[in-house]
Amino acid sequence: MVVAKEPLPLTLEMTDEHEMLLQAVRDFAQKEIVPVAPHFDETGDFPLDNIRKMGAMGLMGIEVPEEYGGAGMDTLAYVLAMVEIAKADASHSTIMSVNNSLYCHGILKFGTEEQIRRYVTPVAQGEKIGAYSLTEPMSGSDAATMLSRAVLSEDGQHYIINGRKSWVTSGPVADYVVLFTMTDPDKGNKGITAFIIEADQPGFIRGKKEPKLGIRASATSELIFENYKVPVSNVLGKVGDGFKIAMTVLDAGRIGIAAQALGIAEAAYEASVAYARERQAFGGPIGQFQMIQQKIADMKTRIEASRALIYNAVLAKKRAMATGGRFTLEASMAKLFASETAAFVTDEAIQIHGGMGYSKELNVERYYRDARITRIYEGTSEVQRMVIARNELGLR
Repeated sequence: MVVAKEPLPLTLEMTDEHEMLLQAVRDFAQKEIVPVAPHFDETGDFPLDNIRKMGAMGLMGIEVPEEYGGAGMDTLAYVLAMVEIAKADASHSTIMSVNNSLYCHGILKFGTEEQIRRYVTPVAQGEKIGAYSLTEPMSGSDAATMLSRAVLSEDGQHYIINGRKSWVTSGPVADYVVLFTMTDPDKGNKGITAFIIEADQPGFIRGKKEPKLGIRASATSELIFENYKVPVSNVLGKVGDGFKIAMTVLDAGRIGIAAQALGIAEAAYEASVAYARERQAFGGPIGQFQMIQQKIADMKTRIEASRALIYNAVLAKKRAMATGGRFTLEASMAKLFASETAAFVTDEAIQIHGGMGYSKELNVERYYRDARITRIYEGTSEVQRMVIARNELGLR
């Protein structure tokens, strides 16, 4: 007989503080980001001024405790803010996601007090930019095949890092990087170590900037390390724990990307509803036709299902924080479904808009391009399905 486990009495609650944050972020996004988003998409420039403003609002460290320069709020607050920023521009939300989920979260969870104060506080306040670097040119989903190396110096005071990392979000502008590299290749995943890297040191080289399909203003590049010396005090966690740290951090990151995907989908949906009401054809608005109504109904249903999965993941994270457990399954389900919803909704949005949807005169073509990356980074849809299935089958 299977005995059901008693669920923890934890729920999500929209407090007055959440409502105030939501309104403040919505106002900022619509006034400061929406008007400039097409420009940054066209030029690929990094929106530094807006990122500084977002930092001043606490959006670069929403879950970072106030004593370390953050807003001291919870994951629900982070999701609410991410959705609003992503609705305005996915590039801004990508930068925000990396700073919060991949960079600050990882150091807060695994770093020392000194590391947190030195490397989290200025990033949470928007004064510095953080980045996360796991992928290499020939190493993506299979991190154990990475070729970069960190070798302990003879005096035991430094690690010497050599290698090339790729697809580093904020790489061209980052001040600090959480880097994952091999310290013991013979141990596979257990030979990976995490380091906190300062970008202004000798041996740190910014490689080519990637000319991307979407999220063009988020600035992505290679990072090259040539005999880069990092103090042993900058090891994050323990030597050999890098893979565990990377995967744990990605759990939180996947909630952020799910929220980003939801924001993109909402923006495309709202544009489609407005267009279906306004666009006239055959004697009336196109929204009167059942084929358009079917699209609207399917888009709305998938959006709300995504929101429910995201909130479920937020609640799972809340429970995990109380018990010391993981929320991998819930984060993967939310990320998988929300990212595929973004793809579906933005595709349907272009179809509803017809020829104008294919034109850069409207934002829906940007939403379509931006949505595509959500099925790739921080774990592809294929990897999410593998994670979900392995969890359910007990094959972790």
